[in-house]
Amino acid sequence: MATSLASGKRTGLYQDFLDRLDRPGWKKFASAMGALAIGFLLAIYSGVFAQEGRTVATGICASLALLLAGYVALTAVPYLARRTSLEWLRVTVDYQITREGWAFIAMIFVLAIAGLNTGNNLLYLVLASLLAAILMSGILSFVVLMGVELEILLPDHVFARRPAPAQIHLRNRKKFLPSFSITLAGKAEEEKKAKRASRKRAEAPHAQAHPKPLQEASGGTRSSRASDEGKPEADQRILRQPLYFPFVPAGRAVTRSVELEFPRRGLYRENGFALSTRFPFGFLEKTLQLPIARTLWVYPAVEPTEEFYEILPMLSGELEAFQRGRGHDLYSIRDMLSTDSARHIDWKASARTGTLKVREFTREDERRLQLILDRRVGPSPEGPGEGSGPQPLEQFEMAVEFCACLAWHFHEVDAQLQFICDSFQTPSARAGEIIYDILRFLAAVEPSADAPLTPPGGVAGEENVFRIICTAAPRGSVPTTLWSRSYLIFFDSLRPTAGQTVPQ
Repeated sequence: MATSLASGKRTGLYQDFLDRLDRPGWKKFASAMGALAIGFLLAIYSGVFAQEGRTVATGICASLALLLAGYVALTAVPYLARRTSLEWLRVTVDYQITREGWAFIAMIFVLAIAGLNTGNNLLYLVLASLLAAILMSGILSFVVLMGVELEILLPDHVFARRPAPAQIHLRNRKKFLPSFSITLAGKAEEEKKAKRASRKRAEAPHAQAHPKPLQEASGGTRSSRASDEGKPEADQRILRQPLYFPFVPAGRAVTRSVELEFPRRGLYRENGFALSTRFPFGFLEKTLQLPIARTLWVYPAVEPTEEFYEILPMLSGELEAFQRGRGHDLYSIRDMLSTDSARHIDWKASARTGTLKVREFTREDERRLQLILDRRVGPSPEGPGEGSGPQPLEQFEMAVEFCACLAWHFHEVDAQLQFICDSFQTPSARAGEIIYDILRFLAAVEPSADAPLTPPGGVAGEENVFRIICTAAPRGSVPTTLWSRSYLIFFDSLRPTAGQTVPQ
């Protein structure tokens, strides 16, 4: 049984090899090699005839050899070149000598100097073996990275400070050769490593020639500020930690499940990914750059806050009345549920059927719920001595997350909702239909430098609307008519949640 399975597998591999074989190309190659072999024999005979002094035979054999070589060059070579896959020639593989590699090279130089001084053949033999090890290390690491494909599956909806599952597939297209010890990292991570190495080399002589920078009035140094300028860009990468694949079988794929977690909302991107390996000896680290770009919008966090629990009782009353309908027209009569109010019992229908029945009324669509975000925070305080500079940005981030929390709650209770922020406005619909449009806008919204003199009033001309307004306007600037039909949440009343960060 096992023998028949093994023979069947070998037959299948042989048939697959024949199917993938380019028979016309191989026939052309065989004919070209035959012509070149005949030309080589004719060239040998022409040399023999020249030694014997037979000039005519020498000229004929030499001319035929040149004609055969020209025929192969004009017919077979272009034909075979057009049928040859040259993708591997366009692959650029970067390499870097590791610390172990530098130590190994230093040992080679020591042995080379010792061999030159002593003339010992054994040292030359050992030196040749060490050089062959470096050569084989480069070849094997190149083979490991070739034929490897990457596929990254990101989730559709990701929230800040909430783990999001992602799938990473690494496929080895090589039929017979597996791949070993591959590390996957984002392109930003590879650039960061290269910049760190170049900065170390540049700062070595620079630290001796220049003194330590003086602290500025704000309490930081110029060097620290320069490093801080690069942090937002580095923090916007998707794959933050490298992934290690110890073994990828030939012709198969390896899948890794990773949890991505992002500290704040916004757009995260990877301009490319890099596969690197130190196989087999660790002397060279070769890196294959993959032009695979990925972008991911991260929504604000939707975890309930303390302010949300404070206003929830008031909102629950409004939503409960709104969802059950405020109309007077009878819609249907149904069996009573434990959550129904006793004032809606239809006693006549209950007496006729013997079970409690309640009346349902049509819903009036005139009364709606609006969630309004005022993104005006005013100009940021300037000057190095201002301690309250980031405060408006922090308050704005808290307001954005609070709006996301409210919108998500309305989505869970299936409420009728409309979201408004400046020119952005969603239609009044069930929250489940527009929730991701709202979250996508909140993921990208930025504060405005305009001064919030008065809070926004929503859409003009709509009076039968209950509004929840998040604004940075002063409390004394709210009109009385807006107080009566709205609930206002002021930025300065919000408190930051655990783990909340502010984008730079």
